[in-house]
Amino acid sequence: MQLIPVILSGGAGTRLWPVSRELHPKPFIRLADGLSLLQKSFLRAKGLPDAVEVLTVTNRDLFFKTADEYRETGPIPLPLGFILEPEGRNTAPAIAAAALTIHKNYGPKAVMLFLTADHLIADVPAFTQAVQTAVKLAETGKVVTFGINPEAPETGYGYIEADGTAVRRFVEKPDLQTAESYIASGKYLWNSGMFCMTAETALSELTLYAPAVLDAVSKTLDASRRVEGTDQYQIELDPKAFAQAESISIDYALMEKTKHAAVVSCSIGWSDIGSWNALADLVPPDTDGNRIKGEAYLHDVKNCYIQAEDRLIAAVGVENLIVIDTPDALLIVDKNRAQDVKQIVGQLKKIGHEAYRLHRTVHRPWGTYTVLEEGPNFKMKRIVVKPGASLSLQMHHHRSEHWIVVDGMAKVVNGERDLLIATNESTFIPAGHKHRLENPGKIDLVLIEVQSGSYLGEDDIVRFEDHYGRV
Repeated sequence: MQLIPVILSGGAGTRLWPVSRELHPKPFIRLADGLSLLQKSFLRAKGLPDAVEVLTVTNRDLFFKTADEYRETGPIPLPLGFILEPEGRNTAPAIAAAALTIHKNYGPKAVMLFLTADHLIADVPAFTQAVQTAVKLAETGKVVTFGINPEAPETGYGYIEADGTAVRRFVEKPDLQTAESYIASGKYLWNSGMFCMTAETALSELTLYAPAVLDAVSKTLDASRRVEGTDQYQIELDPKAFAQAESISIDYALMEKTKHAAVVSCSIGWSDIGSWNALADLVPPDTDGNRIKGEAYLHDVKNCYIQAEDRLIAAVGVENLIVIDTPDALLIVDKNRAQDVKQIVGQLKKIGHEAYRLHRTVHRPWGTYTVLEEGPNFKMKRIVVKPGASLSLQMHHHRSEHWIVVDGMAKVVNGERDLLIATNESTFIPAGHKHRLENPGKIDLVLIEVQSGSYLGEDDIVRFEDHYGRV
């Protein structure tokens, strides 16, 4: 038996703003132990006994950051595959792309385990045991989902009505009274959003119930670029072809229609981390019910969650608040309204405010940059380039740049000149000059960039050469 865990990493996590952003979404949120939700999902996947590959479906812009997160977890004993979406089209097209790829690579009997990148599972041995049960069902032709034994009448989850391993029906998120009746009946499970099936079953069921989705994704894969490496490959889905695939969840496209649905009920310490309240529950409370992550000083404060990244937070005489501080945004919300944070993200997106997309620190394939200060006609950044990495050969029409190296050695192309710039040295790049920055050393290259000009947007860039396929 060949088992291929497939990590679906496409959720935006708008209810966890301002830590979760479009280009730093929920899977990358770090928990108290220093690991991200994505890293925890990857560790569970690569630790499964029969796994022969880990396949990840994610946004193209997040590929390099995802790969970096995986490398941080330690040795990777099995091959990695990546399907890179130009845009999110929900879970049905993502699962179709994975099924077609796995069927081609491993054949019809390969068992696929679809995992979420942004859920928490505390009991890994119980999870592994549940997977083994699901695999046996999948090998009989079942479309298997994982149902979580409910701990409370939760209104934020979908439910599965079950009779043993048989699925009677899927139900949407209920109101409180309905959820209480579900719990009292003992017949309902929380819908975890994880699935298990063979490649053959997935394709036959999609052919029957979502043929247009499968056809669009098949044509997309035919038009897409595949890059092979040592123990790794990536498929960059063609944007025009993929846009023809209907944006629909696997629940609507397949699970609610199939005649072969089965469920594995389990208690695995599962949470979808769907709001700040769920994240707060992971932090032990003090005697007043306050949960603190970071540096905070409180007087007469009760039942609050306070998370501070870089600054001291002080609070006096407040109750039932969530306070989330990041370098460029501060969130204050009543704990009973935590689900409404997504409304703020919607407002920011509507007006085009960058805070819905980016943090001050932005990850790039070569490293990171952090905006330190900006104003009319100037911007200052701290740039970190990983050893052996380089930015593209590029040019800007509207801005000049002054680079000052503060740590490491920089190899620079500046117009017609090739330079080596050591710590405490600098170079000036006029607007219109071709230039490139490279780190030839063994340690991170750190420099300060001062931009000046009439327009400083990130889209004022013309790339001529790039190691990361962005030309």
